[in-house]
Amino acid sequence: MRQSSNAGGSAKKRTARPRHYLMCEPTFFDVSYSINPWMDPSRPTSTERGLSQWKTLHDLLVELGHKVELVEPVAGLPDMVYSANGATVVDGRALVARFRYEQRMEESPAYLEWFRLHGWDAEQAALVNEGEGDFLCTGDVILAGSGFRSEPKSHDEVQEFFGREVIGLTLVDDRYYHLDTALAVLDDDEIMYNPEAFSPQSRALLEERFPDALLADAADAAVFGMNAVSDGRHVIIPEQAERLPHQLRERGFEPIGIDMTELLKGGGSAKCCTLELRARA
Repeated sequence: MRQSSNAGGSAKKRTARPRHYLMCEPTFFDVSYSINPWMDPSRPTSTERGLSQWKTLHDLLVELGHKVELVEPVAGLPDMVYSANGATVVDGRALVARFRYEQRMEESPAYLEWFRLHGWDAEQAALVNEGEGDFLCTGDVILAGSGFRSEPKSHDEVQEFFGREVIGLTLVDDRYYHLDTALAVLDDDEIMYNPEAFSPQSRALLEERFPDALLADAADAAVFGMNAVSDGRHVIIPEQAERLPHQLRERGFEPIGIDMTELLKGGGSAKCCTLELRARA
């Protein structure tokens, strides 16, 4: 099945759809270890500033009409703020993450408990799988990343669990260690991505299936411009991205820039801090 955004480089009318997100307040945010190239424990980190930036994102999502729920932060788990990594949620079912690094492994029980207490059909992945960090829904398919975190075999597990086609993509630049740092879903059949983050084979696959995708330049990718949150009309991106707002406006989207630089010290931005909860259709 060939998918096309039909953007054609021209603006069209966009419609926002109310979304449902799970977030985690960065009460214990800190960078005390390094499990990705963005994390430098010797660099000063401000929990207060991280909390302020997170609250700006939270309040903006609410202002835009989206439902936001909160999972309780756990002391000793500073990366729990990156709730997108906690699970993949499709059709009312949640496949909770199984993290690669021991520093994050205890996040999984907290997310699993939250989903079960709130009535979701939830299980923990059997294979290393870092949730919506590496699994992004577009249309009827799930784009799946591997190369640094989630195991390639986890793609088969996700396909079986959700009963949706999974398209595997290989990441090759460790700065973009999760799929959601290199690619964003703008609408059901429309994406933007950083070509340099993918293997030649994966780049060819993206070009084939999404010929009208928005392509980011290296500078905007480097400020985590692809770690964006879109409701089909509004696209929340780092305010440091320079070319991306113009590209989005050309296609009829409304970019909203916010400052997430403190949370980027841990290797995440707007998308990393929001896990979309997709109810059964």
